[in-house]
Amino acid sequence: MREFDTNFAHTVYFWLANPDSEEDRTAFETSLQNFLDNSAYAKTNFIGKPPKASRDVVDGSFTYSLIVTFESAETQQKYQVEPPHLKFVKEASSLWTKVIVYDSQGIN
Repeated sequence: MREFDTNFAHTVYFWLANPDSEEDRTAFETSLQNFLDNSAYAKTNFIGKPPKASRDVVDGSFTYSLIVTFESAETQQKYQVEPPHLKFVKEASSLWTKVIVYDSQGIN
């Protein structure tokens, strides 16, 4: 994994329609990993699943999380329309019912 870029972080939460389906999870993970492996713009990435919540303030309702870093907001915009990202959305969007995105620019 390349060094975490503090300039721009793109955090995405996915809620799968059938989170208990091993087939859907495998299809989602395969499509997501293929996309990230072929992205020209994503510098680093983290794919996660919610742990068992230990505190009331922890929201574990999502199925998967994704954190991707970029050199800039402009680079992140290019990532949105690159073919690997568009292919992932086309392949996997039928698997989720909800997506929430949080983008952040570093303060340093």
